[in-house]
Amino acid sequence: MKKTIAMMFTAILIFCGAMSSQAQVMKTADLEKYAKERYGDKWIDAAATLANYITLDKNQSLTYQQVIEAPGKTKQQLYLALNYWATATFKDKQAIALNDKESGCIIISSTIKDIVEHTGTMNSYSVSITPIIRLDIKDGKIRATYTVQNYDILADVSGGWLSMAFDTKDSDKTFGDSKRKADDKTNANLYDEQWEIAAHYPFVAKDAQKRTCSKALVMTHAYSNAVLDKIEEAVKNGIIGNEDEDW
Repeated sequence: MKKTIAMMFTAILIFCGAMSSQAQVMKTADLEKYAKERYGDKWIDAAATLANYITLDKNQSLTYQQVIEAPGKTKQQLYLALNYWATATFKDKQAIALNDKESGCIIISSTIKDIVEHTGTMNSYSVSITPIIRLDIKDGKIRATYTVQNYDILADVSGGWLSMAFDTKDSDKTFGDSKRKADDKTNANLYDEQWEIAAHYPFVAKDAQKRTCSKALVMTHAYSNAVLDKIEEAVKNGIIGNEDEDW
């Protein structure tokens, strides 16, 4: 009886641990709070500061890399820990693009929807990103690489401040409708774009989408920190803290 109760309790812990890790590492509201605590809420200033020590890679992508030491842990142990973390964290079944135990490599690609929403003069914008997270695994250490090349934009041409002020036809207003599915083409006011990070502020001084891209850069940078922190925690302590060999 005691063994059955213990097994049930462990199952509950595993389920709760997985649920708390889902929602793409961190909810957008929590991510924004996290970003503001570290970089302030003046997005343009924060982006300009980040540009002083962020460099784009040879493909003009925003890339972060961190080697995490895990003394005493084998390649197999680390692979299992990271595979568990990736499966529990990303709800999209297609998120894990590569899972190669022999070579010790896991690649994850999952879209973070609506990481930024901004109302401009003429348009409103909803920004999503699709980071590629690569985990290379060896005995005693792993290397985590986080890369983003583009901002995925859903623009609403009737959602800007001037558009809303001068358009009195309720049927034409779509502000707030940027939550529509990415493949929905029924509304002519909504359209999709990809903005290369390298082609926008702060990497380009003059940018018509300066405010939108400033917040997008800060939020993307903050998400990279959150991801790398979660990976390090999974490597060193596991997801729920009791994935040891003594059971």
